[in-house]
Amino acid sequence: MTDVTIEKPQLEPTGALSVETVLSVRHWNEHLFSFRITRPASFRFRSGEFVMIGLKGENGKPLLRAYSVASPSWDEELEFLSIKVEDGPLTSKLQLIEPGDQIYLGRKPTGTLVTDALLPGKRLFMLSTGTGLAPFLSLSRDPDVYEFYEQVVVIHSVRRVSDLAFREELESKWAEDPLVSEQAPAQFHYVPTVTREPFDGHSARIDKLVESGALFEGIPGAGKFDPETDRIMM
Repeated sequence: MTDVTIEKPQLEPTGALSVETVLSVRHWNEHLFSFRITRPASFRFRSGEFVMIGLKGENGKPLLRAYSVASPSWDEELEFLSIKVEDGPLTSKLQLIEPGDQIYLGRKPTGTLVTDALLPGKRLFMLSTGTGLAPFLSLSRDPDVYEFYEQVVVIHSVRRVSDLAFREELESKWAEDPLVSEQAPAQFHYVPTVTREPFDGHSARIDKLVESGALFEGIPGAGKFDPETDRIMM
């Protein structure tokens, strides 16, 4: 049997897109993965924003989708979190990427899940399900967030335990992070909940955790949302 080498298409940058290199890929389970790519020196974004990324489509044109950047604005690389859709126009191909492959990156990030879109407050709650965690991974590693809020809370609701991407890093309160490892232990709170498998933590959906008050256990402040001092991102 001879080895077969699959030649992958070379991408060409355009006015709206740069071509970046895949640095690493992490498969969390059979339908969830994350990956890191090179970051252009000219690429600037605010933690919490999203950008277009993609590959070459069947017609030779870029096939693009919007993805939240999961890495903070200070990171020298860009990280993304994605589901795997077998018949998805982009994700069916994107899930096969390997280090060294090329990927399109849009030049203009945007989005409203940023700190300057909120009024000042004491507690910031970030409510997410599935890959909706991505922008909050970025924000929870941004030192500015810990200057703006006394408590930073990430709530992540998933169906299965293996869907809890970045669980170890979040449970450790970003202990290895170079910029927030001093602030996060006192200010950061991670609230995972798994709704369809046995789990050693919460098992209710986010709305039920709010209603019962379980969401606020161990978090300084009121045992419910306080419109005067709490801010929410979803």
